[in-house]
Amino acid sequence: MTQAAETANDAHSPAEVPDARDLFSKFDALIAEREALMATGVRDPFAIVMDQVLSPTRAIIKGKETILLGTYNYMGMTFDPDVVAAGKQALDEFGAGTTGSRVLNGTYQGHREVEDALKEFYGTSSAMVFSTGYQANLGVISTLAGKGDYVVLDADSHASIYDGCFLGDADIVRFRHNSVEDLDKRLGRLPADALKLVVLEGVYSMLGDIAPLPDMVAAIRKHPNCMILVDEAHGMGFFGANGRGVYEEQGVEKDVDFVVGTFSKSVGTVGGFCVSNHPKFEILRLVCRPYVFTASLPPSVVATAATSIRKLMHAGDKRQRLWTNSKRLHGGLTDLGFKLGTATPQSAIIAVILNDQAQAVAIWQTLLELGLYVNMARPPATPAGTFLLRCSLCADHSEEQVEQIIGMFETAGKATGAIGA
Repeated sequence: MTQAAETANDAHSPAEVPDARDLFSKFDALIAEREALMATGVRDPFAIVMDQVLSPTRAIIKGKETILLGTYNYMGMTFDPDVVAAGKQALDEFGAGTTGSRVLNGTYQGHREVEDALKEFYGTSSAMVFSTGYQANLGVISTLAGKGDYVVLDADSHASIYDGCFLGDADIVRFRHNSVEDLDKRLGRLPADALKLVVLEGVYSMLGDIAPLPDMVAAIRKHPNCMILVDEAHGMGFFGANGRGVYEEQGVEKDVDFVVGTFSKSVGTVGGFCVSNHPKFEILRLVCRPYVFTASLPPSVVATAATSIRKLMHAGDKRQRLWTNSKRLHGGLTDLGFKLGTATPQSAIIAVILNDQAQAVAIWQTLLELGLYVNMARPPATPAGTFLLRCSLCADHSEEQVEQIIGMFETAGKATGAIGA
């Protein structure tokens, strides 16, 4: 290499370019915060490995049997014998994957079967399955609302809802969390002739609170050109006479245009969907980018989902057990003096609010050492300044396990100062 070439090469060396910028530098504060936390000797709350999963409520973590209270496995379908058998049979008959998009080479018999199961479950004319629940929101929201339209959403909406807005070209309008008054006010400020998609959630996943859907629907219907989408990711299987979600429980089924959900909670596998009675709904299969350009779900996954959904149609006893567990855990933690995300049990999610990250991590680790796994959540997943432990109950948690859980929280809470000794 000539001296000139060496000089030119050196001139492009990032280490020597003045004010060279590392694209990762935007994360430096978070990296420093994490390193300081790990330096205290705590385990990483976001890097737990389950060596073996024994049931919907038990796993082996670092050689210790642990009660699972942070998996969203609300109805315990992951180990249902019929569900597991359906997946094994599909794996044998159709192989491991589709290797392509539904539009081109990815539609198998199982995809039609799971969409038929969804239509029967929800009583709708159309159902469209995505590879994840995240992609369902990403695809449906970004496709329905375009340039000149508006997406109106709760400020505490899930990241997939926000990302669906960002992928699309519509204007975004936020209203205060669960505030009917603010929703009404903001809709009133929008052009009457503009098309609007209002996105709500049945259950909000961080605090476990539910939306006042009847009041919200009444406010929305005062304004022209509005369609309503409800995300029932955390309500499906648990709420309503048929387990369809909060919108069924609260009696607004006829007022909701689209319902989005996931297979990764009550259904017990992975995938997402949207159901609707809109006569033009099927055109989404040709224009929705996260559907058109994504490989479809493997045959074994859609087989387990279809079987699970059909069983959830007749899961009234499980729904009752889950409510019993939720009420008992909420009452037990309240009696111990913990601050919870809701004053009363509203869903299968019980959020324990802590003072700061240090306290949240300390009690999380103490619980793990006692044999209980819960989720630790922090901003930006939670509202600013909010640190919490999120407990998601399962219908398969026994009464004895729930009492064990309450006892573990008492021990950990007193050991960390979260509650009085």
